[in-house]
Order: sequence, then structure tokens, then C-alpha cells
Amino acid sequence: MDDISLTTAVMLCAAALLAGWIDGVVGGGGLLLLPALLIGFPHLPPTYALGTNKAVAIAGTTMAAVTYARRVPIDRGFALRMGGAALLSAAAGASFATAVNNDILQPLIMVILLAVAAFVTLRPDFGRAPSGRPVTRRRVAAALLVAGIGVGFYDGLIGPGTGTFLVIAFVAMLHMDMVSGTAAAKVVNVGTNLGAIAVFAAHGTVLWTLAPLLALFNIAGGWFGAHMALKKGSGFVRIVLLVVVVVLVGKLGYERWVS
Repeated sequence: MDDISLTTAVMLCAAALLAGWIDGVVGGGGLLLLPALLIGFPHLPPTYALGTNKAVAIAGTTMAAVTYARRVPIDRGFALRMGGAALLSAAAGASFATAVNNDILQPLIMVILLAVAAFVTLRPDFGRAPSGRPVTRRRVAAALLVAGIGVGFYDGLIGPGTGTFLVIAFVAMLHMDMVSGTAAAKVVNVGTNLGAIAVFAAHGTVLWTLAPLLALFNIAGGWFGAHMALKKGSGFVRIVLLVVVVVLVGKLGYERWVS
């Protein structure tokens, strides 16, 4: 994209930086970067924005995953198995990206997100500390189905809010605290991004001339976000989670009924 203006480049770099920070704290950076790419390149097919967003997001998510892994105990075997399932599921979702029926999907996602926001708001202790309850094999299998396969497919199909869904799933189903849930979500999110990128790259819908520059800013944002979440704890992550959920609902509502 040799003809990109300086204003557009600065806007996209700033969006990539902030998106990386959001992803580092709780996930959902695509809420910012994906619309920024669509605005920056209004004449390109949306699949280019989806593909480029994934190529950028994986950089910041990987940085955040490494940062968390150094500070937070993670069952790496479980996380890697979950990430592998998510990778394959995200690849399948990306393959269906051009055929999705937004008239059905968007209202469903909004209902789910509103339910999540209500649950987190009405349960002030949700995710503040591990529950201490044992995690059964049935819960692990359910988490694999919901987070690894279901959320993975959604990430390849659309994307924004994936990290948020993963955190909620791990905290609710596996009794993690918010920080531990976010740490596990980062590992799985790397897998979903890899699966989606493989499909988008194969179809040539990634702006490789722009993605490395945005990835540098996304990495910086992911590093700062992860360190801030680790420093401030689960209460801070919970607040950011609620903000991200509200923004995502607003974005989907605007796309559904206004634009």
C-alpha cells in the first residue's frame, strides 16, 4: 500500500498500539483495530481488513502470552491442547467468513454479551480469586468444546471479542481468577489467530506491506497491557472486561440498526 497517507498510517499505528493494550489486559483489541482498517481502506474488500487484523493481532497476543507465562502459573499442556483445537476451529471459521449471515449472527452475539455483562456486574466477586473448587474432567471437556472449538470458530469467522469470550469461559467453567483466565486465554488466542491467518494468507487477503509496522505497535501495546494487568490484579481486569463488553455491544448495535 504505497499510496497510504501519513494521517492514515498514524491513525492505524495508534489503533494497533491501543488494540495491543486491550488484548494484553483482557482481549478484544479487534474492536478497535478492525474498524480502523476498514476506515483506512474503504475501497478494499472487508476480508483484507480481517486478514490484516489477524496478522497484526497475533504479534501482540504472543507478546502478552509470553509475559503472562513468565509470571502466572499456566497448565501449559492444557493450554496448548486447547490452542490446537482452537487453531483448527478458527481455520474453519475463516473459511466461512465470506458466507456468514450477519442478520442472524449479530443479534445472537449481542444477547450473549449483554448476558455476560449482567452476570459480571451482578457477581462482584466473579473472577477476583480462584474458587478453590476442583475442576472435573467434564468441566475440562466442556471448556474445550465451548472455548477451544466454539470461540475458536467465532474468531476465524468474525473475531472481535474473542479474548473476552475466552476469559469468561475459563473463569466460569474452570474456576480461574481473572488474571489466570486471561493468561490462559492469550495462549489459546495465539492458536485462533494462527488458524485464521493460514486461511486468509492462502487467499491473499493480508496486507503484508503494512502488517509488520502495525505489529510492532501491537507488540508494545500487548506488553504494557499484560504488565498492567499483572500489577493491578483481577479487579482491574474485571473493570476493563466490562468496558470492552459494553463497547462491543454498542458497536454491534450500531452496525445492526444505524449504519
